[in-house]
Amino acid sequence: MIMFNEVRSNKAKSFLLVALFIIIIGVLGAVLGEVYGSLAFGVSVSVVIAVIYSLFGYFSGDSMILSMSGARPVAKAEYPYLYHTIEGLSIAAGIPVPKAYVIEDSALNAFATGRRPETASITVTTGLLKVMNRQELEGVVAHEMSHIKNYDIRFMMLTVVLVGIVTLLSDFILRSFLWGGKNDDSKSGPAPLIAVGLILAVLSPVIGEMIKLAVSRKREFMADASGAVMTRYPQGLADALKKIAKDPDPLVDKANKATAHLFISTPFRKKRSFVAGLFSTHPPIEERIRRLESM
Repeated sequence: MIMFNEVRSNKAKSFLLVALFIIIIGVLGAVLGEVYGSLAFGVSVSVVIAVIYSLFGYFSGDSMILSMSGARPVAKAEYPYLYHTIEGLSIAAGIPVPKAYVIEDSALNAFATGRRPETASITVTTGLLKVMNRQELEGVVAHEMSHIKNYDIRFMMLTVVLVGIVTLLSDFILRSFLWGGKNDDSKSGPAPLIAVGLILAVLSPVIGEMIKLAVSRKREFMADASGAVMTRYPQGLADALKKIAKDPDPLVDKANKATAHLFISTPFRKKRSFVAGLFSTHPPIEERIRRLESM
């Protein structure tokens, strides 16, 4: 029951954070409309940007991510247990069997990609395959399988699109204030509106990025809980995360900021500070372990 409650809680929190995104975009659209003397114009610009970003993100994602990460497909004969684990857990999850990929890297990490289960894949590093035992590997694969089943990759694509919209609208508003919007004597608008608009334009991209990262952290908690439901053994993933936390070289060579949120743990060297926590793609690994062991 605790595991199912964790899944429901994190779903609700994730959708709440996306709702905050939409509110920010709505406010920016209204400010932009005021600058140009037409609310319809501000809304139209927001919609056009949203459509363009959504189409680009939807159709260009999967293969680009695998290529950027240096992942290669593997045959069943090369890593039979990885194949059997993915096949078994896909049956438990009730989804098509994802393709298997590996990254030749000593870091302990894994990720899933695919905007829908039929085209999904699970990638693990060779370092993780060498270190994890049977139950730990099952825990890691179940975590990634949960991302696929829960459509987390598509959901995170949405948040990336929303951040892009916020950034573009903010930049549009700043340029409009600098070069003028309305063509009459009131083009600068009331002083309070100018102040609010400028503050929103400057802070919205930062706020948007923080919301995106907060969504990413919530989806990681959700995948941990969903993976535990799938295997019925939370300790397997908890033990895997303990090994990942002790990895002396967690850096995945070909990881970058665009793909970091996909990995089961941050693929960069960890920095501990309040600011680093706000801009982290993952929740503290110690907290993830604590929650799993309390299930």
